[in-house]
Amino acid sequence: MTTTKKKRRKKSVKKLKYSNKKLNFVHIVTLAGIILILLVIILAARSCGGISHRNPKGVVEGYIKAAVAGKDKKMQECYSADKVSDEAKTEISSTMKYFQAHGAKDVNIESCETISESKTYSYVYIRYNLVLQNDQEYPCISTYLVKAQDKKYYLYSPSDISDKISQQAAADYQKFMTTKTYTDYTKAYEVFLKKNPGYEDKIASKLNG
Repeated sequence: MTTTKKKRRKKSVKKLKYSNKKLNFVHIVTLAGIILILLVIILAARSCGGISHRNPKGVVEGYIKAAVAGKDKKMQECYSADKVSDEAKTEISSTMKYFQAHGAKDVNIESCETISESKTYSYVYIRYNLVLQNDQEYPCISTYLVKAQDKKYYLYSPSDISDKISQQAAADYQKFMTTKTYTDYTKAYEVFLKKNPGYEDKIASKLNG
C-alpha cells in the first residue's frame, strides 16, 4: 500500500510540474503576442505621423501638426501620394518658415470643421494655438481646400485651384467670419496682442530678414 501511494504521489508531482511548464509556456506566448501587437501599433502610428487621409479634417490637422514639427516630407504627403508640385513645395516652405519665426514648440488644436463642400472639394477651417517657447499660446486660424483622390483626401495645390473655386471659397469665408468660432478667435488674438505689444512686428522682421 505504501509503495503504491508513493508511486501515485510521484506521478502527481510529475503531472503538476508538466502542467506548470505548460502554463508558463502559454503565458510567455500570450505576452509575446501582446508585445508584438503593441509594436505594430507604435510603428504604424510613427509611419503615418498622425496624418489621416480618411477625411478632410484628418489631412488638415495632420498638415498643421507636421508643419509645427518641421516635417516637410509629411507635409508633402498631405498634398499628394505621388509627385508634389513646385507651388505646393513653396507653400510648405512658407508655412514652416512662419511657424519657425514664432519659435513654436507645439500646437493645440481647438477645432477643425468643414465650412462648405461641393462634388469636387471641401473647404475646411482649422482653429489652433501655437505653443511658444515661453508657454504662451498664439491664436491662429487657417483654411484649406481639400480634394478626394482614390478614396483618400489631399490638400489642393495652389496651382490646381480654379478661379471659380477660389471665388466661391472667398464668399464662403465671408460667411464664416460671422460665426462664433471666428469671433472667438479674433477676441483671443486681440488679448494676446495686448499682452505682447510689438509681437507682430518682431515676427514680420524675422520673416523679412
